[in-house]
Amino acid sequence: MSIVSAIPIETRLAASRTTTAPSSINSAVSAKDLAAFRRALLRWYDKHRRDLPWRETRDPYRIWLSEIMLQQTRVAAVLDHYRIFLERFPNVQALAAASEDDVLAAWSGLGYYRRARMLHQAAQQIAKQHGGCFPQNSEALLALPGIGRYTAAAIASIAFAEPVAVVDGNVERVLQRFLGINLTTPQIWQHAQALLASSRPGDFNQAMMELGATVCAPREPRCPTCPVRNWCAMQQSQQSMERRARPPGPPTNSSRQVKKEIWCVLNQRDGGIRLVQRSKKTSLMPGMWELPQSPEPPRRLPVCAHWRTFRHSITVTDYTVHVLRDMPSHNEPLPYTPFAVKGKWIAIDRIPQIPITGLTRKILKAGGII
Repeated sequence: MSIVSAIPIETRLAASRTTTAPSSINSAVSAKDLAAFRRALLRWYDKHRRDLPWRETRDPYRIWLSEIMLQQTRVAAVLDHYRIFLERFPNVQALAAASEDDVLAAWSGLGYYRRARMLHQAAQQIAKQHGGCFPQNSEALLALPGIGRYTAAAIASIAFAEPVAVVDGNVERVLQRFLGINLTTPQIWQHAQALLASSRPGDFNQAMMELGATVCAPREPRCPTCPVRNWCAMQQSQQSMERRARPPGPPTNSSRQVKKEIWCVLNQRDGGIRLVQRSKKTSLMPGMWELPQSPEPPRRLPVCAHWRTFRHSITVTDYTVHVLRDMPSHNEPLPYTPFAVKGKWIAIDRIPQIPITGLTRKILKAGGII
């Protein structure tokens, strides 16, 4: 047990109290109970953890890839991309040797493409500066592009058993509720480290994240099934029902969503699709290929041109996407002025080799084109 972990939790909690903290503070976990807390959480994790492919390995490359893919992305959306990406780039050397376009093409559909670019840059740095071998501690991992404190700790603890805690949104929510007080970011990391089971740091970190993802959920926590409810401030407080309805933690971002409407044109001829490449200077998906689109509907739209309407979300924007098919190309008379843009005809069999946007992939899949 580390020196920090040996300090009774009630002592650390007292140091965290502020005048604005709730009056009911969890001081039930003593140093003796801390061992029981860790055992309970790890037993639950061993029995109930989801069967995910990155949990079957200690390969730092595969763990790193999963952590980058899972950033701001649902597990269900990652599973197929993870498998396909590994088939294409089975190790860090293969990823480092690939072109950026190949990497972006394999990443297509996951969004947040800066992650893929940084992943590629980090692989090249590992190949060049470390002989293709991953640094084996969190401090060294932090020097790689695209790896922050959380990702470095996750790789180091899971792949190399370094006793360092991780804090993501799930862990933060668990700690805020468990301790029953509002914590600053440094305090959250301090408490996560204090709770860490140093004998199984990787499993413990994953257990905390799994608890937040499947039990200590944002809106409807499943408190009766929680393996550590006996030590939780929310359970011990007489106001636990009210706190479950409005738990401590940052507000959701649902009210910040922006709704927009766009029109796309899907031209297909001679085994090709007309696509437009986004500027490499744009902040959103630079250099990616997409269908020609406009924020305004075309003029004199024939009824037969409208094909389907899609829903699509990017960061804080929810799009309603109207797709038009078999419109004239830009070399033909264009009464549909919003789409009078230059594009390039791309052979359908080449599309898997170029980076296309997630929306374009969705539309082409719906049309049976890819």
